[in-house]
Amino acid sequence: MATRALPDTTGIQIESEDAEAFITEKRIGERIKALRLKKSMGLVELGRHTGLSASFLSQLETGRVVPTLRNLARIAMVFSKDLNYFFEPEPRTLFRIHRGKERVRLPQTGADQPAYYFESLGYMVPDRALDPYFAEFLPGVHGGKAHQHSGCEFLYLLKGTMAIQHGAESYQMEQGDAVYFDSNVPHSYGCVGVNSASALIVTMASGPLQHLPIRNIKPRSEVPTGTDIPRAS
Repeated sequence: MATRALPDTTGIQIESEDAEAFITEKRIGERIKALRLKKSMGLVELGRHTGLSASFLSQLETGRVVPTLRNLARIAMVFSKDLNYFFEPEPRTLFRIHRGKERVRLPQTGADQPAYYFESLGYMVPDRALDPYFAEFLPGVHGGKAHQHSGCEFLYLLKGTMAIQHGAESYQMEQGDAVYFDSNVPHSYGCVGVNSASALIVTMASGPLQHLPIRNIKPRSEVPTGTDIPRAS
């Protein structure tokens, strides 16, 4: 028996005898449910927008019925999608492991006597929203002047003693202390102990929700000039 191509408003063509198997394989019901829940929309509300009953939509999401392309197009329009969305391969979940033995230890850029060494913990992640680093700050070696960049920054002191200056305020941090701050404000940090200090540093492009004071770390009157952890472009 000859097959008949079913047209739709997006321009793609699907053979009618293949449509049911293709829809089942692509788990259309699961994708519809995910879109609905993302919009915090109930079955009844989706039914009002599509002209389909809540009971039919429920069976559709659980895979007990197969939608026609016309009904699927109605649902797609509600979520500002086209039919291609339901038939494209599902995107892979972002998951990357950075093995310690594969990381590269780099010195402070542009310094004859590096004040710190750092390792990127996110270099394998494309289009990342944040940049995590492991950094080791050397005692008795001070880096460049205070620096600033857009967004915000987080530092967790794993070992040693560090000093950090944020704007006009100076603070001392001990092992286990953490700080989250607006990195648009000039800031600097460095090791102040006799042994090296190591820290986990995360820079983020998005700004903080509000300007918050740094708490629970001791002020210092003098702080060494800081070092600038590079940010990914």
